[in-house]
Amino acid sequence: MTVPVRLRTGSPGHSRSKQGRIERARQQGLVGASQRMLDVYTLVERIAPTPSTVLIQGETGTGKELIARAIHSASRRSGEPFVAVDCSALAESLLESELFGHVKGAFTGAVAHRRGLFEAAEGGTCFLDEIGELSPGVQAKLLRVLQEREVRPVGGTDSFKVDVRVIAATNKDLATLVADGRFREDLFYRLSVMTIALPPLRERREDIPALALHFLDFYRAANDQPPCAVSPEAMAMLVAHDWPGNVRELQHAVERASALTTNHMILPSDLPPALRDAVGRPRATSEAPMSLRGVVVGHVRRVLKEAGWNKKLAAQLLGIHRRTLYRLTKRYGISLRESEERK
Repeated sequence: MTVPVRLRTGSPGHSRSKQGRIERARQQGLVGASQRMLDVYTLVERIAPTPSTVLIQGETGTGKELIARAIHSASRRSGEPFVAVDCSALAESLLESELFGHVKGAFTGAVAHRRGLFEAAEGGTCFLDEIGELSPGVQAKLLRVLQEREVRPVGGTDSFKVDVRVIAATNKDLATLVADGRFREDLFYRLSVMTIALPPLRERREDIPALALHFLDFYRAANDQPPCAVSPEAMAMLVAHDWPGNVRELQHAVERASALTTNHMILPSDLPPALRDAVGRPRATSEAPMSLRGVVVGHVRRVLKEAGWNKKLAAQLLGIHRRTLYRLTKRYGISLRESEERK
């Protein structure tokens, strides 16, 4: 698959295109303006109109289902069902019945015919999460669905055609599973017609401030609480943490802090204890230490320049509200005017 060519940074057309991608992604609950996420948004928009099967790879908590839903919403199937199933949550026999349905008498307790999720997703999209957990038997049946576009219920003798797009996701390296003989090679190639790799949060730290504020605004509004800020010390902890649970872990940390705080801003004491040890902790990689000021100031200045110092456009590119942009620039002494920036 051809890697998308990046437009020249700073051009008006590039800024408008970037703004559009970020805004459309935000409408799907995707927050982030880092280059890694912009590349993901580009792939989503290019893949969505095609009928191809998609494989989404990424660590737990990186937002694989959100990406799958974004693909479905931007596709020609958007008006049809989006059906999701966690392949790791059910035993093999139950998963077969869940996916393909069963006929009456197929097994003890099968007192009536039941349609499966592929049938329920007719015309739409079936999202198979944790595809690397499938047993060999279910792998063989799924391969038949992808090759023949037909399903045979458990205990049945007849198959029927289905029109369903399959989007699969995994936090495992399927190529390694294939090499180890634990995943069918032919199924792997069928699933990976189009592949999207989601970066872990520690590799896009510049998105952490915007994500934290996004979740904070969400939980404060959901709980009918007044707006709340994040103190520089607390934000430094959020940026310094490696987030093994990725965006999901960050979301839970912000939800906890929003519920616990008794102030007008989130303080370090409101964050989970594990985060308090992250500041100043040496990283296991060769990555240079990153301060909160460096992350915020550098990223906001770069986006302001790309937006031609248009504050509304800059806020949209950053994926935050304009009032949040004003809050950040005031706190970190960032100029909102090009003339002042040049001094």
